[in-house]
Amino acid sequence: METRMQTPVETISIGEQLEAIGCILMQQGHCDQRTLDRASRVALESHQRMDAVLLQLGLVSERGLADAYSRLLSVPVTEVHGYPATEPVLADKLTARFLRHTRVVPLAADATSVLLAAADPLDPFTLAAVEVATGRRARLQVAVPIELEAALNRLYPEADRPGSDSDNDAPLEEDAERLKDLASEAPVIRLVNLLITRAVETQASDIHIEPFEDRLRVRYRYDGVLHEAEAPPRHLAAAVTSRIKIMARLDIAERRMPQDGRIKMAVRGQDVDFRVSTIPSLHGETVVLRILDRSAVTFDYARLGLSPAVIRKLGTALELPNGIVLVTGPTGSGKTTTLYTGLLALNAVTRKIVTVEDPIEYQLQGINQIQVRAQIGLTFASLLRSILRQDPDVIMVGEIRDGETAQIAVQAALTGHLVLSTLHTNSAAAAVTRLRDMGVEDYLLTAVLRGIMAQRLVRRLCPDCRRSEPAPPELVTRFGLDRRTDARPIMLSHAVGCAACRQTGYRGRAAIAEFLELGPAIERLIFERADHVMIERAAIAHGMEPMFDAGLAAALAGETTIEEVTRSIRTDP
Repeated sequence: METRMQTPVETISIGEQLEAIGCILMQQGHCDQRTLDRASRVALESHQRMDAVLLQLGLVSERGLADAYSRLLSVPVTEVHGYPATEPVLADKLTARFLRHTRVVPLAADATSVLLAAADPLDPFTLAAVEVATGRRARLQVAVPIELEAALNRLYPEADRPGSDSDNDAPLEEDAERLKDLASEAPVIRLVNLLITRAVETQASDIHIEPFEDRLRVRYRYDGVLHEAEAPPRHLAAAVTSRIKIMARLDIAERRMPQDGRIKMAVRGQDVDFRVSTIPSLHGETVVLRILDRSAVTFDYARLGLSPAVIRKLGTALELPNGIVLVTGPTGSGKTTTLYTGLLALNAVTRKIVTVEDPIEYQLQGINQIQVRAQIGLTFASLLRSILRQDPDVIMVGEIRDGETAQIAVQAALTGHLVLSTLHTNSAAAAVTRLRDMGVEDYLLTAVLRGIMAQRLVRRLCPDCRRSEPAPPELVTRFGLDRRTDARPIMLSHAVGCAACRQTGYRGRAAIAEFLELGPAIERLIFERADHVMIERAAIAHGMEPMFDAGLAAALAGETTIEEVTRSIRTDP
């Protein structure tokens, strides 16, 4: 398996390779055509590669992209234990500076060849440069970037990093001390506290702090949409960033590598957690604070917006003693909140519940929650394997990302455990084909699957200012609204805007979902290896309300708008 790129792949252009990567990502359920089109537009405008844009925008995961590279090039993904244990390979020929720049780590070498783990296996320069430097033929594996960075940090200590040579240490230390002093001054502390307090009080979900050449931009995310806020002066960018890093106990002297941390502070007497992420950009460090305010989150199915039929079906599946219950949807569609709600309903003295998450969003009383740490080998798969020895009744796996995790989850379900997890697919039926692509046999799917829910979040209309009007005839015809309600005339509500909703017309979000139950007809189609379209048709014929229909029902009820439903669920209604 540890071979260099296959000759056919080497002969096609980078554009053709990227097109093939896009097809593979769609086949594996990591993204859809709309996502690829968006990434292609951004790539064209920013003169970047499409795969790099997908990663930067968070449209695909690092693991998902690595799996796609692996499939395209027919080479394996490097496992965490595959990196050198203590001593770097060919340290006399390949410097730490070069390896960090090209994002590769040598795994092994003999007299004629060297095996590399590469975060960007499509870069032809890397292989050529290594071959020239070592005089050996380069062979390739695909690296997951976060695991490769961890290996670089372990094998090549801080002293070997670019910019940290002995003659530069003093200026860096002085600069860090200056920033620490500046960040500790009262005006900067008040400024950062004001940014955070305003976000919590207005119920924002995220704070984005982005430095540009001529200004510092601050944006808050409300109901999934970013809104620009009044920003501090540009010259305070480094001080604001340093203050947040001090609060999150991050290294303020490290400005070349991404860092992640957590802040816990009281805002108006309420304890609020913040997940902090910093990433170096062209004009400084971009900082994002994810607000984890337990008091603003509702762990109640009905208040989440789910229909009574979906709540009933999900509740029935969760009461079963064993099997797998899945919640699917894109990033930010509320999957984890739905699973947390289910876990809290199951939480009892008579049940042991364990979760494996990356990251842990909220702390749940009475439930054992474990954080994935891939850098030290604590992956979903390894943790799940260990958890089974603890004899739990219910297990939640934050995400089934690979075949190994899927297989262990199936074995856990077969041995009497109830397993809850998520998948990144566009529909409930697509989860069946996604698991099949991961290597789960059809007979195992029918044996363990108890139910699959797909969901999206739509913005709720503000109850204080929404306006109801008769639906235009073209909309009635286009969506068949006359078949969905007996009310005449058919009324639809629209966003207006007021002080209560910050003039957006929307306040809060609701989940709309479909729930696929496995019955004899669905199981027969799975055995026949039917695709997700046929499975979905059969599920609808046996009573499943499609997610789009659930969204139209919410629009007819005045909860949201048809525009919001079509934006969230499909691109060409």
